[in-house]
Amino acid sequence: MCLAIPMKLLRRDEFEGTVELDGIRRSISMMLLPEAEVGQHVLVHAGYAIGTINEEEAAKTLELLREYADTMEEF
Repeated sequence: MCLAIPMKLLRRDEFEGTVELDGIRRSISMMLLPEAEVGQHVLVHAGYAIGTINEEEAAKTLELLREYADTMEEF
């Protein structure tokens, strides 16, 4: 099982991009997703953009991940 995190694509060139989530920026590979455009949300796994997701679905996914993280703090 893999986990991909939705992040907003801020900058990109042919092979690399910069994404952001909650003020944290990362450089990622864009080699697997050449059609992604700046401003879109991309799914990031192991340093690679592997898919796109609309803003509403990205927000829902992040909300679920945060809820899960909050419940794990109780253990």
